[in-house]
Amino acid sequence: MVTSFNHTGLVVDDLDAMVRFYCDVLGLSEIHRIESAAPPEGDHTGIPGARRTLVFVGFEDGHRIELVKFHNPPSPTGHQEIPQLGTSHICFNVDDLAATHKELSAQGVRFVTEPILRETSRGTRGIVYASDPEGNWLEFIQ
Repeated sequence: MVTSFNHTGLVVDDLDAMVRFYCDVLGLSEIHRIESAAPPEGDHTGIPGARRTLVFVGFEDGHRIELVKFHNPPSPTGHQEIPQLGTSHICFNVDDLAATHKELSAQGVRFVTEPILRETSRGTRGIVYASDPEGNWLEFIQ
């Protein structure tokens, strides 16, 4: 049975821009980079001859995001909008949601709303959604 999480994968168009966003803007590290080519009969992707670059970003001791750039065949464009079925998001924990929102907004990150903060018996808790440069949904919680 399942024992733990390994990574979350996102198919991307502009790999360099996405690596810069996740590393330079969000502060993750590039952990591993792989150039992958499937044989003519296909591999685990089910796509014969697929050629792609995989870049894993994250924290050395934690969950990682796999940014996948298909060079051949190229991926079709289009994004799913919340609340469309099949839409997904990546959630990040932050210490100070208001400060994170302010800092990321100053760097051009697009947020859906202002942070929603409320006082609870466990302290201030909050949530806000944003998107990365290619429209993937991001959630930040405090």
